[in-house]
Amino acid sequence: MSIKYYDNTKTFKLDTPNTTYMFRVVDEEGFILHLYYGRRLTDENIDDLARVEEPPFVPSKNNRDRGSFMDCAPFEYPGHGLGDYRDDAFSVLNPEGYSATQVLFKDYKIIKGKPSIPGLPATFAKSTENDLQNDVSTGNVENIGNSEKQGNLSNKNCETLEIIVQDVANGLELSLFYSVFSDVDAIARSVRIRNTGKYENIKITKALSASYEFYGDDYDTIFLHGTWARERNIDREHLGYGKHYVSSLRGESSHQEHPFVALLSSSANEDFGDVYGFSFIYSGNFIGQVERSQFDNVRVTMGINPVDFCWNLKAGEEFCTPEVVSVYSNEGIGKMSRTFHDLFRNHLIRSPYRETKRPILINNWEATYFNFNTEKLISIAKEASKLGIELLVMDDGWFGHRDNDSSSLGDWFVNESKLQGGLKYLVDEVNKLGMKFGIWMEPEMISPDSELYRAHPDWAIQIPGRTPVMSREQYVLDLTRQDVRDYIFSQIEK
Repeated sequence: MSIKYYDNTKTFKLDTPNTTYMFRVVDEEGFILHLYYGRRLTDENIDDLARVEEPPFVPSKNNRDRGSFMDCAPFEYPGHGLGDYRDDAFSVLNPEGYSATQVLFKDYKIIKGKPSIPGLPATFAKSTENDLQNDVSTGNVENIGNSEKQGNLSNKNCETLEIIVQDVANGLELSLFYSVFSDVDAIARSVRIRNTGKYENIKITKALSASYEFYGDDYDTIFLHGTWARERNIDREHLGYGKHYVSSLRGESSHQEHPFVALLSSSANEDFGDVYGFSFIYSGNFIGQVERSQFDNVRVTMGINPVDFCWNLKAGEEFCTPEVVSVYSNEGIGKMSRTFHDLFRNHLIRSPYRETKRPILINNWEATYFNFNTEKLISIAKEASKLGIELLVMDDGWFGHRDNDSSSLGDWFVNESKLQGGLKYLVDEVNKLGMKFGIWMEPEMISPDSELYRAHPDWAIQIPGRTPVMSREQYVLDLTRQDVRDYIFSQIEK
């Protein structure tokens, strides 16, 4: 078993092939404290770690100094506003105006397989490696990661620990999920929050996916920053006191900031040293933060950015956070990177082309920009086919009346003044050369100078009473609307 519970010490131990993650329940109130994350431990040599005496200032023994406990204890999922002044993972606004939260242990479950997260991307389990390879080789997209539909899959490849905690004062019950894989040194975490009914409505103002606890003064951090055409540059710094974070409020993970954090020993390099990596499986607003406290406690938190976040949770409803995956390597940054590669390749990507070599392609953009027609594209394809190029991608300018970048986004119909004979004729001619054909689209955008915008100006994201913000002479479509999504799918289908 990869997940074990030791009743005598109320300790949970999660094992991947080469790593161990441990936490325990302390005090009669049910505080959950982190114990260990690192190289794999055997059952025999965890006794000393699991039997560490509770600190003398736990609330039941010394409630006069509860604040000292709250301000330095390594909480597994820290609450808000009750004496822990470090970054929290979870806060609310209840109908009485209070924001404090505190989660205490109630129960646990060990689940064979890995539950899906409704409506969100997530890692998945497979029964066997043969199943995984068969799905890929046959292009069986329905099977690849079908935990999306079935909830649980596999009793061989993955186990999940569900820690059930409660915030009685707010009438909330939370499930902290930890999934461990038998073939990769990664742990996937997420949280589900349920309103049990004390309040008809309660506003969730912060719901991070995971929190991790470390101790020491000799850590570095790695964040990934960038800009257009210069993505994911490594920014490594020594971890000083205070909060250090990477975040995005762009509604996307973005090339400016990437939803990844690494915490590593200061001496670690590509091949040696302790490295912890954390990656957020979500493409929206995010924050990943590392905080070093006055006592050299180090807390790593990651999840949805709480800025402008507010979710109204009605009685009986649930809210699920996206997933964070963590990796530990004692063989430097390179081993951490390769572990993420294996995890994402085998437990996240759901494409039938996952293990397939990509075709060599040619794109007409730099050759023609907006100035092309059917004859030019066929000419490019003929020369490319002689060189063994396998795919022609037709870039921007084939739709609406788009002769520059100021019009027609949203008008996804062929400009037949450019593509004489229509799209089918062009595709057939390229296919005759033994090449595949691809099309560039930007379906989430809309130009003010477009038939779509003139017909539906309200489809662009905007705040009533304020002038919409334009960039590159275009707006973003409001994909929260069903009619907008239906339109986009209908245009792509045609």
